[in-house]
Amino acid sequence: SSSKGNIPPLPFSNSVVSTQKSKPEWRYPAQQLESEVHIPSQTQDPCLDWDVAVHQKAPGLLALQHHHHSTWGRAVGFLEPTAKLLKDLTVPSATINGQKSAQIASDLDFKENPTKSDNLSVIKDQSAVEKTLHGGCRGQGGSAEPRGRWPRAGPGPGQQQQQQRAAGAIRASWRCRAHLARLGNAPGEARRRHLENFYSRAKHLAANWNRIRTSRRTIIHIPSLGYSQHIREHIPDLALQQNLQMGRLCDILDANVDVIYICPLALSEELLQYYHKLLGLQAAVRSGNPEDTADLQDRFRILTPEAINSFPEHHMCLATVLKYSPRTLQRLQVLLQGRDAYVVGGVPHLDDLAVADQLQVPLLGSEPAVAQLYSTKSGSKRIFASAGVPTPPGERDIRSREQLLQALSQLILDNLEVRRWLFKVDDERGGNGTAFCDVISHLECYPWIQREWQGHGPGACSESQARELALVKISQELPGLLAQHVQPVNEKRFPTWEKFLQTFLTQGGVIEAFPFSASVTNLTVDLLIEPTGEVTLVSSGDQLHAEGPLRSSGTTIPQRSVDPELLKALCWKIGEACKSKGVLGYFSVDFVAFTHPQTRQQQVWATDLDLCYSDQLALTQLLLYVTDGNLDCGSSCLQGPLGSKESKSQQVQHQGTKPPAPSSPWCAVASSQLRHSSLSGISYNLLLHICKARGVGFDLQEKQGTVFVLYEDQKRHSLGMVTIGEDLQGVLLTFARNLFIIHQEISAPNMQGETNFKMAIRDIEAILGVTAENKLRLGEEQPWEADALKE
Repeated sequence: SSSKGNIPPLPFSNSVVSTQKSKPEWRYPAQQLESEVHIPSQTQDPCLDWDVAVHQKAPGLLALQHHHHSTWGRAVGFLEPTAKLLKDLTVPSATINGQKSAQIASDLDFKENPTKSDNLSVIKDQSAVEKTLHGGCRGQGGSAEPRGRWPRAGPGPGQQQQQQRAAGAIRASWRCRAHLARLGNAPGEARRRHLENFYSRAKHLAANWNRIRTSRRTIIHIPSLGYSQHIREHIPDLALQQNLQMGRLCDILDANVDVIYICPLALSEELLQYYHKLLGLQAAVRSGNPEDTADLQDRFRILTPEAINSFPEHHMCLATVLKYSPRTLQRLQVLLQGRDAYVVGGVPHLDDLAVADQLQVPLLGSEPAVAQLYSTKSGSKRIFASAGVPTPPGERDIRSREQLLQALSQLILDNLEVRRWLFKVDDERGGNGTAFCDVISHLECYPWIQREWQGHGPGACSESQARELALVKISQELPGLLAQHVQPVNEKRFPTWEKFLQTFLTQGGVIEAFPFSASVTNLTVDLLIEPTGEVTLVSSGDQLHAEGPLRSSGTTIPQRSVDPELLKALCWKIGEACKSKGVLGYFSVDFVAFTHPQTRQQQVWATDLDLCYSDQLALTQLLLYVTDGNLDCGSSCLQGPLGSKESKSQQVQHQGTKPPAPSSPWCAVASSQLRHSSLSGISYNLLLHICKARGVGFDLQEKQGTVFVLYEDQKRHSLGMVTIGEDLQGVLLTFARNLFIIHQEISAPNMQGETNFKMAIRDIEAILGVTAENKLRLGEEQPWEADALKE
């Protein structure tokens, strides 16, 4: 609905059928998932011929695999021998209900073997199979089989051996899976209970949200990256990456909020003292007097689960580690007694539900299955299509070479102005699963297509014969062109196109056009779907790129590249679409904005969706804490109390008149992804002392300057930084100057270290439009800066 007054309720708030006929009947989220991934109907399920289905990647089988990604191994263990058994028995036209098979496989984790009724229950032609098993049906040879025995499908003993092998395969398969289950898989009954309790508590949270959000409450922050196992295995320093959101502690800015932050690393006393001092500045920030610090350690807790080092090779997400940390869970239960509380997680995982259930508190977030489906690249395209917002030309759910070549050929022909095409793996994050290719620059038939277009007019490529010929020419060139010219963003993980393509086709992915403009801005907006269903914008920023143009490393807050009203309208549509799919809690949307070279009009495309709490939002919370400010995303305005200088100047300027409201527009540059290997050679205390001596710090009276986010003090090669000021150009210059000073102080002339500081400065120079003749002046010594400009 385009009317803001007709917002459908969240799923869990409408469990009783409404009396209003205009509202659609609520469906359980699992039903939404089935309709969305097109789980086959009873006549379309993966059929008896298992080998053919696997080899040809049958659509029904692929849909089933996508829907049951986390338990697919167990589903295979059930489906494969069952299908083979039916084939050996030669039951005519029998098919397997794949959806039910996967569900039973998930539920039977701890059983030695599935029962005969389990096996029969997934077979659609159950009566025919039962007759075969119990003697009521004839086999291949036409002879009737006696009841109570395994039937012989043929007259010879060979068929009997096949049947015995099939039955043995089932038993062996389930014995193996039962053993693996005992090693740590949660039973299906427990998972069902966690999910039921999740929805029950979500319903209670929705009913009481207006009271809870304005009352004394505790927020348990668990910044867990609950990606699938194959993604977590390729995240370097997983624990560090899960600790980039220390800014969540700043929720204590609300006097009614206490925070419990679950930390994936053991922090030293030095680091804990840093955050105690930083969070103790709240009163000093408000008064402008550095003496007015307070001890707020009773308002927040930083807890590290005792199991953080117990599973070094398992790449477990933080929620799973907490699940296996009984002492920490027990302490949490004590801290939460008699208090309103809820959990805010990270990337949702099944163990988030388990932890919330153990603590008996609601989870402000999406069901993991919902988040996993719509956080994929293809899933986000479904959301955007449902929302009706502009997106780049492209194609989703690519799973075969033939489909890739066919889709890309058609996209090239339909969008000849697009020079660069992106390939994004469905499940990857942070640009790691992205590759790009400037196809037009290397397409030999492109001049011919241009001549045909210019000679016969725009209608030429729509004519059947001309179009087919062009498609043939393009598709013949593409395999060699892609193999030679595609560039993966993460070359360490994907050194060749073939390695990237293998992952791309295994996980699925999308093809997407890169904007056909010389000036492109990427931006991120954070939103919250509250338990009551209200959609609010909570942060926005234009992206910085210290790791290349396709990887975000920070933002300038608030965003200033798109008209706020337009952006608000797009985000509201996406928020409503997410809500209709059962999404809840915090999530972020990426956009790209550019000026069309022909029309000179700005275009805005929605490009990505992450159903989790973002680094940008955590940095925004820190920014608001140290400024006592307010971010209005609807108008892209960051405001806060005036500093002492501004207050005095306005008093002089407005003598004899009523003073204006004491606020001033600000902006900030924030990054959680700053890396420098030489940081490990210096303690944090010394680093902060050096920065203070060089003028890098925060002025409490003016509420401007720089604040650092420190993550860990073992390797110490990463940090976050927020720089705040009055105008964007000045803040960018200060941010770049800070990087240069830190590099100078920690690096020896002959040991520059591995860092992304250089590329961050180069990106800032590009934003400011600095030329070689009038480039950034960061200090008297310029050789390192010159090197950065040459790269």
